[in-house]
Order: sequence, then structure tokens, then C-alpha cells
Amino acid sequence: MNLKSAILKDYSKKHASQLADYIGEDTERFDELMQLFLGNTYIITQRSAWVVGICCERYPSLITPYLEKMILNLRNDVHDAVKRNSVRILQNVDLPDELLGEAADVCFQLLSCRSEPVAVKVFSMSVLLNIVNKVPELKNELKIIIEDQLPHASPGFLSRGKKILKALEKIQSTST
Repeated sequence: MNLKSAILKDYSKKHASQLADYIGEDTERFDELMQLFLGNTYIITQRSAWVVGICCERYPSLITPYLEKMILNLRNDVHDAVKRNSVRILQNVDLPDELLGEAADVCFQLLSCRSEPVAVKVFSMSVLLNIVNKVPELKNELKIIIEDQLPHASPGFLSRGKKILKALEKIQSTST
């Protein structure tokens, strides 16, 4: 199967799921998908993002070799679908210590940017909470950024923000 052509053929949940079925746990096929996802053709990166997300839900270990590239890719001008699926994946991954700084920096930028979609922001909050659990020194920065946005937040941001703030309180009380 020509994965690039298949991705361009249709854009539906059913089709994305079928492509994820085709890829399965095959690391070579997943590598081909990741090359498309990390590429620079807007429509291909957008459409492959959904398939990457499904593959990583089913087989989380597939993403491990691509974590650094995926995090660094968030610094580029990428489609919102790429951002959303990247941070959605990152929130469910135990990031290696050597990537914590880069991931924190990128997620703080995404969370702080007023123009980012709500989904990107809420997934970034979750990634940052996971990082704060390993690097508690960042908890006050995360707390301030969330609290600053709460007064004008959407319901989705408000819900996740309150949950994250509650979790941060527990980290603070156990680390002092």
C-alpha cells in the first residue's frame, strides 16, 4: 500500500482507523507514517496526525523512537491537528528525563499562546503536570499560567485547568 496516497484518499474516522489497522505494530509501516506526519506537506501532516494518534493509542511503544522529533516538530509552523495529536500522545507517555526540558518549554509556549486551540492547551496542561511530577520546581509557573487564563477560559479549559490546579496543590503539599 502506498501510505501517502491512502492518506490523501479519504479523511474520515473509519478510514483513519483502517489505516491504523494496516500499520498495526509494524515498525517499518509506522516509520513511513511518521515520515509523513513529520513532513512539511500541510494536508499530509494533517491527515496523518489522526492515524498517528490512533496507532499510539493502540501501541504506545511505537512512538518512543520519535519522541524527540515530535517534540521539536512542535516548534515549527505545523497544522493544529499535528499539535493536537502530538500533545495528546505526549500526555500519555512517560517522557525520558533528557526530553523533559524541551517538552516543558514547548508545552509552556503552547499553553501561553492565546491563539492556540483549546484542545492543544488542555493537552499541554496535562503534559506539563506530568513533567511537574518529575520536576516540582515548575509547578508555580504552571499554576500562574493556568490561573491567568481561567477568567476568560472556555468550558474545556476551565474543567481541565481546575483539575490540574487541584493536582498541583497535592504536589505542593507533599513536597514541602
